[in-house]
Amino acid sequence: MPFDDDEYDDGRSGGLVAKQAAGDNAAPLSISEISNLLKRTVEDRFGFVRLRGELSGVKRAASGHLYCALKDDKAVIDGVMWRGGAQRLAFRPEDGVEVIATGKLTTYPGRSKYQVVIETMEIAGEGALLALLEKLRARLAAEGLFAPERKRELPFLPRVIGVVTSPTGAVIRDILHRLADRFPSHVLVWPVLVQGEGSAQQVADAVRGFSAIRPGGPVPRPDLVIVARGGGSIEDLWSFNEEVVVRAVADSSIPVISAVGHETDTTLCDHAADCRAPTPTAAAEMAVPVRLELAATLDELAYRKRRCALRPVTLGRERLEARVQRLPKPEAILAAKAQKLDDLSERLRRGLRDEAATKREQLGRTASRLSLPLLRHRVERCDERLLRVGLTPRLLTRRWTLARDSLAPVSRVLPQLDPKRPLERGYVLAKGPDGRALTRREAAAREALLTLEFRDGELLVAVGSEAPAPVAKASAPAPEPATPKRTSRPKADEPRQGDLF
Repeated sequence: MPFDDDEYDDGRSGGLVAKQAAGDNAAPLSISEISNLLKRTVEDRFGFVRLRGELSGVKRAASGHLYCALKDDKAVIDGVMWRGGAQRLAFRPEDGVEVIATGKLTTYPGRSKYQVVIETMEIAGEGALLALLEKLRARLAAEGLFAPERKRELPFLPRVIGVVTSPTGAVIRDILHRLADRFPSHVLVWPVLVQGEGSAQQVADAVRGFSAIRPGGPVPRPDLVIVARGGGSIEDLWSFNEEVVVRAVADSSIPVISAVGHETDTTLCDHAADCRAPTPTAAAEMAVPVRLELAATLDELAYRKRRCALRPVTLGRERLEARVQRLPKPEAILAAKAQKLDDLSERLRRGLRDEAATKREQLGRTASRLSLPLLRHRVERCDERLLRVGLTPRLLTRRWTLARDSLAPVSRVLPQLDPKRPLERGYVLAKGPDGRALTRREAAAREALLTLEFRDGELLVAVGSEAPAPVAKASAPAPEPATPKRTSRPKADEPRQGDLF
Protein backbone atom coordinates (compact mmCIF):
# COMPACT_ATOMS: atom_id res chain seq x y z
CA MET A 1 0.00 0.00 0.00
CA PRO A 2 1.59 3.28 -1.01
CA PHE A 3 2.51 5.91 1.63
CA ASP A 4 0.75 9.30 1.25
CA ASP A 5 2.61 12.25 2.82
CA ASP A 6 -0.36 14.57 2.57
CA GLU A 7 -2.40 12.22 4.66
CA TYR A 8 -0.11 12.57 7.64
CA ASP A 9 0.84 16.34 7.19
CA ASP A 10 -0.02 18.22 10.43
CA GLY A 11 1.12 21.63 9.20
CA ARG A 12 4.34 21.69 11.31
CA SER A 13 6.71 20.07 8.91
CA GLY A 14 8.45 22.40 6.55
CA GLY A 15 7.30 22.59 3.04
CA LEU A 16 8.13 24.49 0.00
CA VAL A 17 5.28 26.97 0.44
CA ALA A 18 4.07 28.17 3.84
CA LYS A 19 0.50 26.96 4.58
CA GLN A 20 -1.74 27.75 7.49
CA ALA A 21 -3.06 24.67 9.18
CA ALA A 22 -6.75 24.32 10.02
CA GLY A 23 -7.54 25.82 13.45
CA ASP A 24 -4.15 27.64 13.69
CA ASN A 25 -4.67 31.26 14.99
CA ALA A 26 -0.95 32.14 15.49
CA ALA A 27 -0.27 34.53 12.67
CA PRO A 28 3.45 35.07 11.86
CA LEU A 29 5.02 38.22 13.47
CA SER A 30 7.28 40.65 11.69
CA ILE A 31 10.78 41.41 13.01
CA SER A 32 9.71 44.89 14.08
CA GLU A 33 6.74 43.46 15.91
CA ILE A 34 8.75 40.94 17.87
CA SER A 35 11.40 43.59 18.61
CA ASN A 36 8.77 45.94 19.98
CA LEU A 37 7.26 43.13 22.05
CA LEU A 38 10.66 42.33 23.50
CA LYS A 39 11.31 46.02 24.15
CA ARG A 40 8.03 46.45 26.09
CA THR A 41 8.59 43.24 27.99
CA VAL A 42 12.11 44.17 29.07
CA GLU A 43 11.22 47.73 29.96
CA ASP A 44 8.17 46.60 31.97
CA ARG A 45 10.17 43.98 33.80
CA PHE A 46 13.33 46.04 34.37
CA GLY A 47 11.98 49.58 34.55
CA PHE A 48 14.46 50.52 37.33
CA VAL A 49 17.87 48.93 37.85
CA ARG A 50 21.10 49.81 39.68
CA LEU A 51 24.16 48.28 38.13
CA ARG A 52 27.72 48.19 39.44
CA GLY A 53 30.50 47.65 37.00
CA GLU A 54 33.64 48.98 35.37
CA LEU A 55 33.37 51.47 32.52
CA SER A 56 34.76 50.39 29.19
CA GLY A 57 34.73 51.91 25.75
CA VAL A 58 33.59 55.33 26.96
CA LYS A 59 32.78 57.56 23.99
CA ARG A 60 31.05 60.92 23.82
CA ALA A 61 29.27 61.55 20.53
CA ALA A 62 29.06 64.90 18.76
CA SER A 63 25.42 65.12 19.81
CA GLY A 64 26.46 65.07 23.47
CA HIS A 65 25.23 61.53 24.19
CA LEU A 66 27.53 59.23 26.16
CA TYR A 67 28.06 55.65 25.04
CA CYS A 68 29.87 53.07 27.15
CA ALA A 69 29.81 49.50 28.41
CA LEU A 70 29.53 48.17 31.95
CA LYS A 71 31.37 44.96 32.67
CA ASP A 72 32.53 42.69 35.40
CA ASP A 73 34.68 39.60 35.24
CA LYS A 74 31.97 37.49 33.49
CA ALA A 75 29.57 39.69 31.51
CA VAL A 76 29.24 42.96 29.59
CA ILE A 77 26.22 45.18 29.00
CA ASP A 78 26.04 48.21 26.77
CA GLY A 79 24.94 51.53 28.16
CA VAL A 80 23.88 54.91 26.85
CA MET A 81 23.39 58.20 28.66
CA TRP A 82 21.52 60.97 26.88
CA ARG A 83 22.97 64.45 26.59
CA GLY A 84 20.99 66.01 29.47
CA GLY A 85 22.18 63.42 31.97
CA ALA A 86 25.78 63.45 30.61
CA GLN A 87 26.03 67.21 31.18
CA ARG A 88 24.99 66.77 34.81
CA LEU A 89 27.73 64.28 35.63
CA ALA A 90 29.92 65.34 38.56
CA PHE A 91 33.00 63.63 37.12
CA ARG A 92 34.49 62.78 33.77
CA PRO A 93 33.79 59.12 32.87
CA GLU A 94 36.90 57.22 31.82
CA ASP A 95 37.75 53.62 31.04
CA GLY A 96 38.53 51.52 34.08
CA VAL A 97 36.47 53.53 36.57
CA GLU A 98 34.10 51.48 38.69
CA VAL A 99 30.70 53.15 38.87
CA ILE A 100 27.15 52.57 40.00
CA ALA A 101 24.70 53.39 37.19
CA THR A 102 20.96 53.89 37.73
CA GLY A 103 18.47 53.56 34.85
CA LYS A 104 16.32 51.10 33.00
CA LEU A 105 16.90 48.23 30.61
CA THR A 106 15.74 48.46 27.04
CA THR A 107 16.52 46.91 23.69
CA TYR A 108 17.99 48.32 20.54
CA PRO A 109 16.14 46.69 17.64
CA GLY A 110 18.63 47.93 15.12
CA ARG A 111 21.23 45.48 16.42
CA SER A 112 19.08 43.03 18.37
CA LYS A 113 20.85 44.02 21.58
CA TYR A 114 19.68 45.01 24.97
CA GLN A 115 21.26 47.93 26.80
CA VAL A 116 20.78 50.08 29.86
CA VAL A 117 19.69 53.69 29.55
CA ILE A 118 21.62 55.38 32.33
CA GLU A 119 19.98 58.28 34.12
CA THR A 120 22.55 58.85 36.89
CA MET A 121 26.09 57.63 37.33
CA GLU A 122 28.20 57.72 40.47
CA ILE A 123 31.62 56.44 41.36
CA ALA A 124 31.37 53.19 43.29
CA GLY A 125 32.97 54.11 46.60
CA GLU A 126 35.86 56.29 47.72
CA GLY A 127 38.41 53.77 46.50
CA ALA A 128 37.15 54.04 42.95
CA LEU A 129 37.06 57.82 43.29
CA LEU A 130 40.68 57.88 44.42
CA ALA A 131 41.62 55.58 41.56
CA LEU A 132 39.98 57.97 39.11
CA LEU A 133 41.76 60.89 40.78
CA GLU A 134 45.14 59.19 40.51
CA LYS A 135 44.56 58.32 36.88
CA LEU A 136 43.65 61.92 36.07
CA ARG A 137 46.65 63.21 38.04
CA ALA A 138 49.04 60.95 36.13
CA ARG A 139 47.62 62.03 32.78
CA LEU A 140 47.86 65.76 33.58
CA ALA A 141 51.33 65.34 35.08
CA ALA A 142 52.47 63.67 31.87
CA GLU A 143 51.43 66.82 30.02
CA GLY A 144 53.69 68.89 32.29
CA LEU A 145 50.95 70.86 34.05
CA PHE A 146 52.48 70.11 37.46
CA ALA A 147 56.14 70.65 36.47
CA PRO A 148 58.14 72.69 39.04
CA GLU A 149 59.64 74.89 36.32
CA ARG A 150 56.15 76.20 35.54
CA LYS A 151 55.83 77.65 39.03
CA ARG A 152 56.21 81.43 39.28
CA GLU A 153 57.33 83.62 42.16
CA LEU A 154 54.55 85.37 44.03
CA PRO A 155 54.66 89.19 43.97
CA PHE A 156 56.14 90.58 47.17
CA LEU A 157 53.48 93.24 47.68
CA PRO A 158 50.47 92.87 45.36
CA ARG A 159 48.34 95.98 44.97
CA VAL A 160 45.20 94.08 43.86
CA ILE A 161 44.30 90.54 44.96
CA GLY A 162 41.63 88.48 43.20
CA VAL A 163 39.75 85.86 45.24
CA VAL A 164 37.74 83.04 43.66
CA THR A 165 35.40 81.61 46.30
CA SER A 166 31.86 81.61 47.59
CA PRO A 167 30.74 85.09 48.68
CA THR A 168 28.59 83.73 51.52
CA GLY A 169 31.01 81.35 53.24
CA ALA A 170 33.40 81.93 56.10
CA VAL A 171 36.40 81.64 53.76
CA ILE A 172 36.10 85.11 52.28
CA ARG A 173 35.64 86.66 55.74
CA ASP A 174 38.78 84.92 57.03
CA ILE A 175 40.80 86.11 54.02
CA LEU A 176 39.60 89.72 54.29
CA HIS A 177 40.18 89.78 58.04
CA ARG A 178 43.73 88.43 57.69
CA LEU A 179 44.57 90.85 54.87
CA ALA A 180 43.30 93.78 56.93
CA ASP A 181 45.48 92.72 59.88
CA ARG A 182 48.66 92.20 57.87
CA PHE A 183 48.54 94.68 54.99
CA PRO A 184 45.25 96.23 53.78
CA SER A 185 44.93 95.61 50.04
CA HIS A 186 42.41 96.07 47.25
CA VAL A 187 40.48 92.77 46.98
CA LEU A 188 38.32 91.67 44.03
CA VAL A 189 35.95 88.77 44.81
CA TRP A 190 34.65 86.62 41.95
CA PRO A 191 31.66 84.74 43.43
CA VAL A 192 31.38 81.09 42.38
CA LEU A 193 29.88 77.82 43.56
CA VAL A 194 32.51 75.75 45.32
CA GLN A 195 30.71 72.39 45.11
CA GLY A 196 27.89 70.76 43.28
CA GLU A 197 26.82 70.76 39.67
CA GLY A 198 28.46 73.44 37.51
CA SER A 199 30.87 74.57 40.24
CA ALA A 200 33.98 73.42 38.38
CA GLN A 201 33.08 75.38 35.27
CA GLN A 202 32.39 78.51 37.33
CA VAL A 203 35.76 78.28 39.07
CA ALA A 204 37.55 77.80 35.74
CA ASP A 205 35.68 80.74 34.20
CA ALA A 206 36.58 82.96 37.18
CA VAL A 207 40.31 82.17 36.91
CA ARG A 208 40.27 82.82 33.17
CA GLY A 209 38.22 85.96 33.73
CA PHE A 210 40.85 87.47 36.03
CA SER A 211 43.53 86.72 33.43
CA ALA A 212 41.44 88.40 30.72
CA ILE A 213 41.29 91.76 32.56
CA ARG A 214 43.45 94.28 30.75
CA PRO A 215 45.80 96.54 32.68
CA GLY A 216 44.64 100.13 32.94
CA GLY A 217 40.97 99.30 32.41
CA PRO A 218 38.01 100.31 34.56
CA VAL A 219 38.47 97.15 36.64
CA PRO A 220 42.00 96.84 38.09
CA ARG A 221 43.89 93.75 37.03
CA PRO A 222 44.88 91.55 40.01
CA ASP A 223 48.54 90.94 40.74
CA LEU A 224 47.67 87.70 42.54
CA VAL A 225 44.72 85.25 42.47
CA ILE A 226 43.62 83.10 45.42
CA VAL A 227 41.38 80.08 44.73
CA ALA A 228 39.89 79.22 48.12
CA ARG A 229 37.40 76.82 49.68
CA GLY A 230 36.84 75.43 53.15
CA GLY A 231 37.45 71.85 54.18
CA GLY A 232 35.23 68.89 53.32
CA SER A 233 35.14 65.34 52.05
CA ILE A 234 36.67 64.26 48.81
CA GLU A 235 33.26 64.47 47.19
CA ASP A 236 32.85 68.07 48.39
CA LEU A 237 36.25 69.04 47.01
CA TRP A 238 35.88 67.13 43.76
CA SER A 239 35.15 70.28 41.73
CA PHE A 240 38.77 71.35 42.27
CA ASN A 241 39.95 68.02 40.88
CA GLU A 242 38.16 68.55 37.60
CA GLU A 243 40.35 68.87 34.52
CA VAL A 244 38.74 72.15 33.46
CA VAL A 245 39.77 73.78 36.76
CA VAL A 246 43.29 72.35 36.67
CA ARG A 247 43.90 73.57 33.12
CA ALA A 248 42.49 77.03 33.90
CA VAL A 249 44.82 77.40 36.90
CA ALA A 250 47.82 76.13 34.93
CA ASP A 251 47.12 78.50 32.03
CA SER A 252 46.55 81.56 34.23
CA SER A 253 48.78 84.52 33.34
CA ILE A 254 48.56 85.71 36.97
CA PRO A 255 50.28 83.82 39.83
CA VAL A 256 47.75 81.63 41.65
CA ILE A 257 47.62 80.44 45.29
CA SER A 258 45.46 77.36 45.84
CA ALA A 259 43.84 77.28 49.29
CA VAL A 260 41.34 74.42 48.97
CA GLY A 261 40.47 72.46 52.09
CA HIS A 262 42.34 72.35 55.38
CA GLU A 263 45.83 71.05 56.11
CA THR A 264 45.74 67.45 54.79
CA ASP A 265 43.24 68.06 51.97
CA THR A 266 44.99 67.95 48.59
CA THR A 267 43.45 68.53 45.17
CA LEU A 268 44.82 68.65 41.66
CA CYS A 269 44.29 72.40 41.75
CA ASP A 270 47.02 72.54 44.43
CA HIS A 271 49.47 70.82 42.09
CA ALA A 272 48.71 73.16 39.17
CA ALA A 273 48.85 76.38 41.21
CA ASP A 274 52.06 78.36 41.68
CA CYS A 275 51.78 77.96 45.44
CA ARG A 276 49.68 75.83 47.80
CA ALA A 277 48.38 77.13 51.11
CA PRO A 278 47.18 74.71 53.81
CA THR A 279 44.21 76.95 54.66
CA PRO A 280 42.55 80.06 53.18
CA THR A 281 43.87 82.07 56.14
CA ALA A 282 47.39 80.88 55.38
CA ALA A 283 46.88 81.93 51.76
CA ALA A 284 46.17 85.49 52.91
CA GLU A 285 49.32 85.40 55.02
CA MET A 286 51.36 84.21 52.04
CA ALA A 287 49.88 86.85 49.76
CA VAL A 288 51.02 89.95 51.65
CA PRO A 289 53.71 90.71 54.23
CA VAL A 290 53.05 92.30 57.62
CA ARG A 291 53.02 96.08 57.27
CA LEU A 292 54.39 96.66 60.77
CA GLU A 293 57.23 94.26 60.12
CA LEU A 294 58.00 96.05 56.85
CA ALA A 295 58.03 99.40 58.64
CA ALA A 296 60.33 97.97 61.31
CA THR A 297 62.58 96.50 58.63
CA LEU A 298 62.73 99.85 56.83
CA ASP A 299 63.60 101.61 60.08
CA GLU A 300 66.31 99.06 60.77
CA LEU A 301 67.72 99.45 57.26
CA ALA A 302 67.65 103.24 57.57
CA TYR A 303 69.48 103.01 60.90
CA ARG A 304 72.07 100.67 59.39
CA LYS A 305 72.43 103.01 56.44
CA ARG A 306 73.14 105.94 58.73
CA ARG A 307 75.64 103.87 60.69
CA CYS A 308 77.34 102.77 57.49
CA ALA A 309 77.50 106.37 56.29
CA LEU A 310 78.89 107.64 59.63
CA ARG A 311 81.20 104.71 60.23
CA PRO A 312 84.02 106.01 57.98
CA VAL A 313 83.76 109.43 59.64
CA THR A 314 83.92 107.90 63.11
CA LEU A 315 86.85 105.68 62.19
CA GLY A 316 88.63 108.61 60.55
CA ARG A 317 88.11 110.75 63.63
CA GLU A 318 89.45 107.99 65.89
CA ARG A 319 92.49 107.43 63.68
CA LEU A 320 93.14 111.17 63.47
CA GLU A 321 92.99 111.52 67.23
CA ALA A 322 95.37 108.58 67.64
CA ARG A 323 97.83 110.13 65.20
CA VAL A 324 97.52 113.55 66.83
CA GLN A 325 98.38 112.02 70.18
CA ARG A 326 101.52 110.46 68.68
CA LEU A 327 102.66 113.77 67.09
CA PRO A 328 105.21 115.85 69.07
CA LYS A 329 104.22 119.21 70.50
CA PRO A 330 104.80 122.22 68.22
CA GLU A 331 106.90 123.88 70.94
CA ALA A 332 109.17 120.83 71.10
CA ILE A 333 109.59 120.81 67.30
CA LEU A 334 110.48 124.52 67.14
CA ALA A 335 112.58 124.67 70.30
CA ALA A 336 115.78 123.32 68.73
CA LYS A 337 115.32 125.42 65.60
CA ALA A 338 114.66 128.55 67.65
CA GLN A 339 117.79 127.91 69.70
CA LYS A 340 119.84 127.40 66.54
CA LEU A 341 118.37 130.59 65.06
CA ASP A 342 119.37 132.55 68.14
CA ASP A 343 122.88 131.11 67.93
CA LEU A 344 123.24 131.98 64.24
CA SER A 345 121.87 135.45 64.83
CA GLU A 346 124.47 136.08 67.49
CA ARG A 347 127.23 134.73 65.28
CA LEU A 348 126.02 136.91 62.41
CA ARG A 349 126.19 140.02 64.52
CA ARG A 350 129.69 139.18 65.69
CA GLY A 351 130.81 138.35 62.15
CA LEU A 352 129.47 141.58 60.71
CA ARG A 353 131.10 143.55 63.45
CA ASP A 354 134.49 141.83 62.94
CA GLU A 355 134.26 142.12 59.12
CA ALA A 356 133.49 145.84 59.36
CA ALA A 357 136.47 146.36 61.62
CA THR A 358 138.76 144.47 59.21
CA LYS A 359 137.56 146.43 56.17
CA ARG A 360 137.91 149.66 58.07
CA GLU A 361 141.55 148.84 58.75
CA GLN A 362 142.15 147.90 55.09
CA LEU A 363 140.51 151.12 53.93
CA GLY A 364 142.74 153.09 56.27
CA ARG A 365 145.86 151.46 54.90
CA THR A 366 144.77 152.02 51.27
CA ALA A 367 143.72 155.59 51.86
CA SER A 368 147.21 156.36 53.15
CA ARG A 369 148.66 155.39 49.76
CA LEU A 370 146.17 157.46 47.74
CA SER A 371 147.33 160.99 46.89
CA LEU A 372 146.41 163.55 44.19
CA PRO A 373 149.87 163.76 42.53
CA LEU A 374 150.04 159.97 42.32
CA LEU A 375 146.63 159.73 40.63
CA ARG A 376 147.53 162.48 38.15
CA HIS A 377 150.74 160.66 37.24
CA ARG A 378 148.88 157.42 36.54
CA VAL A 379 146.32 159.23 34.33
CA GLU A 380 149.08 160.84 32.29
CA ARG A 381 150.80 157.51 31.73
CA CYS A 382 147.52 155.98 30.46
CA ASP A 383 147.04 158.90 28.05
CA GLU A 384 150.48 158.35 26.60
CA ARG A 385 149.86 154.64 26.05
CA LEU A 386 146.55 155.41 24.34
CA LEU A 387 148.20 157.87 21.96
CA ARG A 388 150.81 155.33 20.94
CA VAL A 389 148.11 152.95 19.67
CA GLY A 390 147.48 153.76 15.92
CA LEU A 391 143.78 153.39 14.97
CA THR A 392 143.56 154.13 11.17
CA PRO A 393 140.92 152.84 8.64
CA ARG A 394 143.56 151.21 6.51
CA LEU A 395 144.29 148.71 9.25
CA LEU A 396 140.73 147.36 9.04
CA THR A 397 140.65 147.57 5.21
CA ARG A 398 143.73 145.43 4.93
CA ARG A 399 142.20 142.58 6.99
CA TRP A 400 138.99 142.73 4.94
CA THR A 401 140.98 142.56 1.67
CA LEU A 402 142.89 139.48 2.82
CA ALA A 403 139.63 137.69 3.71
CA ARG A 404 138.03 138.57 0.35
CA ASP A 405 141.06 137.29 -1.59
CA SER A 406 140.85 133.94 0.20
CA LEU A 407 137.10 133.68 -0.66
CA ALA A 408 137.46 134.52 -4.38
CA PRO A 409 138.52 130.98 -5.56
CA VAL A 410 135.55 129.45 -3.79
CA SER A 411 133.11 131.90 -5.41
CA ARG A 412 134.44 131.02 -8.85
CA VAL A 413 133.90 127.26 -8.30
CA LEU A 414 130.43 127.59 -6.70
CA PRO A 415 128.48 128.44 -9.92
CA GLN A 416 129.90 125.34 -11.59
CA LEU A 417 128.38 123.16 -8.87
CA ASP A 418 124.82 124.56 -9.28
CA PRO A 419 122.55 121.56 -10.39
CA LYS A 420 120.43 123.89 -12.53
CA ARG A 421 123.38 125.38 -14.38
CA PRO A 422 123.35 122.61 -17.07
CA LEU A 423 119.73 123.56 -17.89
CA GLU A 424 121.14 126.62 -19.59
CA ARG A 425 122.84 124.32 -22.06
CA GLY A 426 119.67 122.31 -22.95
CA TYR A 427 119.73 119.58 -20.32
CA VAL A 428 116.53 118.46 -18.49
CA LEU A 429 116.17 117.57 -14.80
CA ALA A 430 113.75 114.62 -14.14
CA LYS A 431 112.04 114.61 -10.76
CA GLY A 432 109.60 112.22 -9.12
CA PRO A 433 106.26 113.11 -7.43
CA ASP A 434 108.12 113.78 -4.18
CA GLY A 435 110.43 116.32 -5.86
CA ARG A 436 113.58 114.21 -5.71
CA ALA A 437 115.86 114.08 -8.75
CA LEU A 438 115.86 110.76 -10.64
CA THR A 439 119.24 109.65 -11.97
CA ARG A 440 118.38 106.09 -13.12
CA ARG A 441 115.98 104.80 -15.73
CA GLU A 442 114.63 102.03 -13.45
CA ALA A 443 113.62 104.57 -10.83
CA ALA A 444 111.87 106.72 -13.46
CA ALA A 445 110.02 103.70 -14.90
CA ARG A 446 108.46 102.92 -11.51
CA GLU A 447 106.78 106.33 -11.32
CA ALA A 448 103.43 107.06 -12.95
CA LEU A 449 104.12 110.80 -13.37
CA LEU A 450 107.37 112.64 -13.87
CA THR A 451 108.20 116.32 -13.67
CA LEU A 452 110.69 117.55 -16.28
CA GLU A 453 112.34 120.83 -15.39
CA PHE A 454 113.66 122.94 -18.29
CA ARG A 455 115.39 126.26 -18.28
CA ASP A 456 112.15 128.20 -18.57
CA GLY A 457 109.78 126.01 -16.53
CA GLU A 458 108.51 122.54 -15.64
CA LEU A 459 106.49 119.95 -17.61
CA LEU A 460 104.38 117.12 -16.10
CA VAL A 461 104.48 113.89 -18.16
CA ALA A 462 103.02 110.38 -17.71
CA VAL A 463 105.22 107.35 -18.07
CA GLY A 464 104.01 104.89 -20.75
CA SER A 465 100.75 106.80 -21.54
CA GLU A 466 99.55 109.99 -23.04
CA ALA A 467 100.89 112.89 -21.10
CA PRO A 468 98.45 115.23 -19.35
CA ALA A 469 98.20 118.87 -20.17
CA PRO A 470 101.50 120.53 -19.40
CA VAL A 471 101.64 122.71 -16.38
CA ALA A 472 104.19 125.45 -16.92
CA LYS A 473 105.83 126.72 -13.82
CA ALA A 474 107.75 129.89 -14.29
CA SER A 475 111.07 129.99 -12.64
CA ALA A 476 113.21 132.98 -12.10
CA PRO A 477 116.48 133.00 -14.01
CA ALA A 478 119.42 131.95 -11.99
CA PRO A 479 121.25 134.95 -10.67
CA GLU A 480 124.63 135.63 -12.12
CA PRO A 481 127.40 134.82 -9.73
CA ALA A 482 128.90 137.90 -8.28
CA THR A 483 132.45 138.54 -9.33
CA PRO A 484 134.48 139.73 -6.44
CA LYS A 485 136.24 142.96 -6.97
CA ARG A 486 139.88 143.17 -6.38
CA THR A 487 141.34 145.83 -4.25
CA SER A 488 144.84 146.95 -4.85
CA ARG A 489 147.28 146.17 -2.17
CA PRO A 490 149.26 148.95 -0.58
CA LYS A 491 152.45 149.75 -2.26
CA ALA A 492 155.72 148.66 -0.86
CA ASP A 493 156.91 152.19 -0.20
CA GLU A 494 153.79 153.05 1.80
CA PRO A 495 154.19 152.70 5.51
CA ARG A 496 152.46 149.70 7.06
CA GLN A 497 150.09 150.25 9.92
CA GLY A 498 150.45 148.06 12.90
CA ASP A 499 147.97 145.22 13.54
CA LEU A 500 145.53 146.22 16.31
CA PHE A 501 144.40 142.59 16.86
